[in-house]
Amino acid sequence: MARTRMVQRWRRNMEVRDDAEYVSMLTTLSEGSVRRNFNPYTDIDWNSTDFAVTDNDPRWVLPATDPLGRHPWYRAQPLERQIKIGMWRQANVAKVGLQFESVLIRGLMEYAFWVPNGSPEYRYCLHESVEECNHTMMFQEMVNRIGADVPGAPRFLRWLSPLIPLVAGPLPIPFFFGVLAGEEPIDHAQKNVLREGKTLHPIMERVMAIHVAEEARHISFAHAYLRKRVPHLTKHQRFWLSLYVPLVMRLLGQAITVPPKAFWQEFNIPREVKKELFFRSPESRKFLQDMFADVRMLAYDTGLMNPVAKLIWRLCKINGKPSRYRSEPQRRRLVAAA
Repeated sequence: MARTRMVQRWRRNMEVRDDAEYVSMLTTLSEGSVRRNFNPYTDIDWNSTDFAVTDNDPRWVLPATDPLGRHPWYRAQPLERQIKIGMWRQANVAKVGLQFESVLIRGLMEYAFWVPNGSPEYRYCLHESVEECNHTMMFQEMVNRIGADVPGAPRFLRWLSPLIPLVAGPLPIPFFFGVLAGEEPIDHAQKNVLREGKTLHPIMERVMAIHVAEEARHISFAHAYLRKRVPHLTKHQRFWLSLYVPLVMRLLGQAITVPPKAFWQEFNIPREVKKELFFRSPESRKFLQDMFADVRMLAYDTGLMNPVAKLIWRLCKINGKPSRYRSEPQRRRLVAAA
């Protein structure tokens, strides 16, 4: 009997057509995917001479918004070495991105498999899946052009990747929080690089611009999905979810932002530099905290920021002020001129 009630509740939660505001949002996102979308092989001229990847191109030097790029050890390296490190680092970030989006695509298809006929969520999930497929091709093409044989995500995450999408059907809320744990760090880092204004290699600049433009829709959907569902959970469910959220944010955020073991071995980077970069120095801790300002806002708005959850956020070193609105730039104090 309890199992029957659980299945009935799960089916009710899958029905969204009675929520006019949510349906309107889904329609807007789906129509946006139709009106404005990108194809990795028509919107990027990979064979153009401007997009050619050559050795000793200073545009591959890591930007100052990258934790390693602003570190004194990296800045002290010869230009040629900075370029090699930068190319490897950017290739691995792209590889992590495509691996994460591969998991996301499978999860979206698993979720869409169970939605009822006529649900506008089905159409949107398929639109997002198509766009994510294009992103994986775009990222892999970038990796191939750079030519670095990068592994991407940590080994444990690669081994778990076949199992994670299966959660999207029976436990969609934890799954979509996991989606944000992967999307928010990449989106935050890429926006910071584009805002910095540094001269980038055209491949890197174009790939980032396309990804940020379409990722805005994907993050909007995940936030709206969770805002709709989380308040309807029971008190106990919300409590356990409030503890899960900061843990999954820190776990996936670190898996995406911290280079794998092969990176440190390839370039013989000192151990103390790694420790300072991720995440001992004040700048690196601030970088980690800023990545999840939007998720903290979502946690506050959906009742997931209780005293115990705040302690977990602090222990995970990703606590801080929530955003006032989504994608709020992280402002810094300006030093007054003498």
